[in-house]
Amino acid sequence: RATQYTCMLLSYLIEHKADKEKLVMKLKQLESSMSSGRKMFRLGNMVHALVAARRTTQLPDVVPRFCLTASNLTRALYFICDAVLWLKSVGLQPDVDKPKWQNWATKCYYFSLLMNLARDWYEISWRLEHAVQEEKAKENSFWDKHSQELNYVKCNGLHGLLVLLGQTLKRHPPLLLDLVKNLCDLSGPLDTLGIYKTNPGVIGFCGVLSSLVGILTLASPHLKLKQ
Repeated sequence: RATQYTCMLLSYLIEHKADKEKLVMKLKQLESSMSSGRKMFRLGNMVHALVAARRTTQLPDVVPRFCLTASNLTRALYFICDAVLWLKSVGLQPDVDKPKWQNWATKCYYFSLLMNLARDWYEISWRLEHAVQEEKAKENSFWDKHSQELNYVKCNGLHGLLVLLGQTLKRHPPLLLDLVKNLCDLSGPLDTLGIYKTNPGVIGFCGVLSSLVGILTLASPHLKLKQ
């Protein structure tokens, strides 16, 4: 995935430079090969998504339970569409309506990301509320550093809220990384569905950043937001 989006980003950056036509063509061919390979590697992921959906239905908190279950179910639908597109690309199902299935796949992926972001916002809101409650519990400790920061936040409206948000995300790296990854992943479906048009450079950069976050959470599981 990181290779695919790196090729997309590099080909966008150098496509208008002289004497780079062959390199751009090779980068686009490699990007296409990576995309096809990823589709093949994802063939069994629909089972994983369904298993994850079954697990998240047992979460005690209603909001994460709904968001994550809906996300996993729509992600399973996305993988089904992706498998059909792979069958089309290798010639096993030549009669498949590719634009229609691509549109369905993109919509499923888009909705899955929205549900993930809703869960992230719920986690952020809960932690912000918890931080405010801590501030109230420490009203008698005026010189306490944490209390001073929150008092400052309380008196400065939107700026204070942003400061508190930054402090909250800084204290919870898994939540920050999950938020960054989901926001980056959103650039592709937003462009494909015509909701917010960008360019291959932006999509490539966001894809590379998202992939690096994914690699980081695989290498360090404690940085992955727990379900």
